[in-house]
Amino acid sequence: MPTSEALQRKGIPGPLALTLVLLAISVFINYVDRGNLSIAGPLLKDELGISASQLGILFSAFFFTYGLFQLVSGWLVDRYNVNWIFAGGFFLWSVATAATGLAHVFASILVFRLLVGIGESVAYPSYTKIIASNFPETQRGFANGVLSAGVVLGPGFGMLFGGLLIARYGWRPCFIVLGLASLLWIIPWLRYAPKDPPAIRTNAAGTPMFLELLRVRSLWGTCLGLFCGNYVNYFLITWLPFYLVRERQFSMDKMAKIGGTAYLLGACASALAGWLSDRWITSGATPTLVRKTVVGGGSALAGIFVGLAAVAGPVYCIPALVLGVIFFGVTASNVWTITQTLAGPKAAGRWAGFQCFIGNISGIVAPAVTGFVLQRTGHFFWAFVIVTAVSLVGASSWLFLVGPVEQVAWRGEISA
Repeated sequence: MPTSEALQRKGIPGPLALTLVLLAISVFINYVDRGNLSIAGPLLKDELGISASQLGILFSAFFFTYGLFQLVSGWLVDRYNVNWIFAGGFFLWSVATAATGLAHVFASILVFRLLVGIGESVAYPSYTKIIASNFPETQRGFANGVLSAGVVLGPGFGMLFGGLLIARYGWRPCFIVLGLASLLWIIPWLRYAPKDPPAIRTNAAGTPMFLELLRVRSLWGTCLGLFCGNYVNYFLITWLPFYLVRERQFSMDKMAKIGGTAYLLGACASALAGWLSDRWITSGATPTLVRKTVVGGGSALAGIFVGLAAVAGPVYCIPALVLGVIFFGVTASNVWTITQTLAGPKAAGRWAGFQCFIGNISGIVAPAVTGFVLQRTGHFFWAFVIVTAVSLVGASSWLFLVGPVEQVAWRGEISA
């Protein structure tokens, strides 16, 4: 995770550099908390005596409320103080994570996962609003790359250290400790969150109405692209630990090391891809060429390599999975940069909220579909095939359905 001083050397002012560091830490915590149930999956399944399809429902539960409440969260961050909205959501998901460790029945865990989803729904509308309002185009790739490094590093940390902790102490202490420790983040956020007027302003007179957003083709392109990219991501977050332990017969320790290494490399790739994309634009390339190449190409390669892992032998399975995670990191570095540029500061929260609403339906679909496929066939082959196909559809959406990467010309001022 980059330091504030390192970000200032990249040309990001001190206060914004500190804001970006705090946001990156929050993304990291976000993805640790949403992915920890999958790491505990094999032990939880045995302890509660639930089926593979029930486990898939638990994996999916988070995304029901996470996706649905994106619409509310997007409206809230455009209308009210984004700093307080984000802090409130962070508090809710951290407490619900800790409470999961105290649950002893399927229904209780289901309820707490739904609450985690409500809390985390504020995250990406808030990130998008803050970056679109404070960072220029030539710094957004790196800023989003840093945040996306947290997206990839969070599951990696969860798999590596969470897996090792669960193997030694059981899954309940892991949830309780991580949930309560996360609450410490709120203290520096309330003190150092950006308080000055946004540095980047739009010429638009007002915020576009929701119906005006729905008429924009690029909105639907970003939604489909995010859905497909998230399908790959949520498949890996929810089922990769189970796949490595049960189908590839790895120990919990070995699974933790493989997953941790893959996601650590993916996090580095995300930050690097974000920085290189900004440099490419600074050298004269258009945002359309740069952002689409990185996101579309990374999405296609991520799906291809993840799919190859299913048919590769023991020697090549792990490198294929690692490359799949790395290219997912490359893709993630520029996804929200495209959204921030297209929406502009006035519409960033609502666009991101709707995009997350559609895009995170895959969080419901991917874990559940994989669970039912596994229960029906007894192995993961067709689940991996689906992942590859969905990823290629996503790459096509970013390349062809999303229009030029430039701010949409919104109509006149309207009431928010």
